[in-house]
Amino acid sequence: MKQILECISPIDGSVFVTRETLSRDDAVAAVGRARDAQAAWAARPLQERIDLVMAGVAAVGAMNDEIVPELAHMMGRPVRYGGEFGGFNERASHMASIAAEALADIEVGEDETFKRYIKRLPHGVVFVVAPWNYPYMTAINTVAPALIAGNTVMLKHATQTLLVGERMAAAFHAAGIPEQVFQNVFLSHDVTNDLIAGNAFDFVNFTGSVGGGQAMERAAAGTFTGVGTELGGKDPGYVMEDADLDAAVETLIDGAMFNAGQCCCGIERIYVHESLFDAFVAKAVEIVKGYKLGNPLDPETTLGPMAHVRFAAEVRAQIDEALADGATAHIDTFPEDDGGTYLTPQILTNVTHDMRVMRDESFGPVVGIMAVKDDAEAIRLMNDSEFGLTASLWTRNLERAQAVGDQVETGTVFMNRADYLDPGLCWTGCKNTGRGGGLSVIGFHNLTRPKSYHLKKVTP
Repeated sequence: MKQILECISPIDGSVFVTRETLSRDDAVAAVGRARDAQAAWAARPLQERIDLVMAGVAAVGAMNDEIVPELAHMMGRPVRYGGEFGGFNERASHMASIAAEALADIEVGEDETFKRYIKRLPHGVVFVVAPWNYPYMTAINTVAPALIAGNTVMLKHATQTLLVGERMAAAFHAAGIPEQVFQNVFLSHDVTNDLIAGNAFDFVNFTGSVGGGQAMERAAAGTFTGVGTELGGKDPGYVMEDADLDAAVETLIDGAMFNAGQCCCGIERIYVHESLFDAFVAKAVEIVKGYKLGNPLDPETTLGPMAHVRFAAEVRAQIDEALADGATAHIDTFPEDDGGTYLTPQILTNVTHDMRVMRDESFGPVVGIMAVKDDAEAIRLMNDSEFGLTASLWTRNLERAQAVGDQVETGTVFMNRADYLDPGLCWTGCKNTGRGGGLSVIGFHNLTRPKSYHLKKVTP
């Protein structure tokens, strides 16, 4: 049965856009078109696929003036930040630049008797389920390398950002990528489940909640379909006693509050050496009090609404529970806080790991700050989480950061920066953040399968 998907704008609660989902039969037909087109697409020269993908990326960039206000309407990011094309282009460009080397045959050895090597072959049809919080950048992480590697791709975007997949598909098709090679689809949860369970896809990449990732893995159980996931996070920052305090405060608080805190690798808890704690908190409070909460279409707005009222309700609940348990709130309620999507950013101290705000993913503009006495205490607290995406360490000592980083259970260790995705490095996580890895050479390896050749020569 078809369903109507509604994107409710966080600006005013109105219905911004609707789309009808595909019926089960139409969805199966779409998969069939992707499968029929895959061999011919993979047979094209690698450089041709690269050029077409990068032309598609450029075509998305040409749409940026329309995309930026659309994003504000759909998920609330202020227009002053200019959208996502910088990161979108950076990630695709890097994957294009390393493709020939990453996908090259692995030569094992050749002599007068044998030739041995390993090829990288595309999986076939790759299904990408993308989130709403950074809808273009998260999608391109998989879409670009999957297409470059010779897969066909079906993209299903979050209901909150219904227009993103359409924009990408229109741009890529205009650039010359065949419509059946890259398809944007609107699917219900039931049809999505049935397709995966029915072995429709050769690889599934999902970015979203832990519950969503578990649903993907349950659907794929027994099909031997590969599933890559990037799920929840509760990313910590640790400020050591020798840190550049001003830089640490500015970067970590921005990492906690940017995009209304709705970042996969946003900073959700901060541990500060006790000698810097009071100064750090004072500077952090000053920064947050200077934010302008408001309509994201206003160029003066620095903090927009959360994407949906239910997301804001969860953040408010975590804050209220923490305050009831003894936490201290440092930010008075902003006059623009409407009790709905427009939410006052908050800094909490006197927090403990008994509070949900320090354990559960908040995904909103709130951060708890705790004092620690040494590296051992900081490491213990950073690891006291079910998640592991990134950790941000602040020190002037590279070797110390490496030693601490080696003990932190996380996918990426940052030193003196935060909330950034380097496409040259593998984007990965551990624990309930999921498994798999995107971008870098490892991203190409995860979107292909190895095929070994052991060739014995006929000798006279």
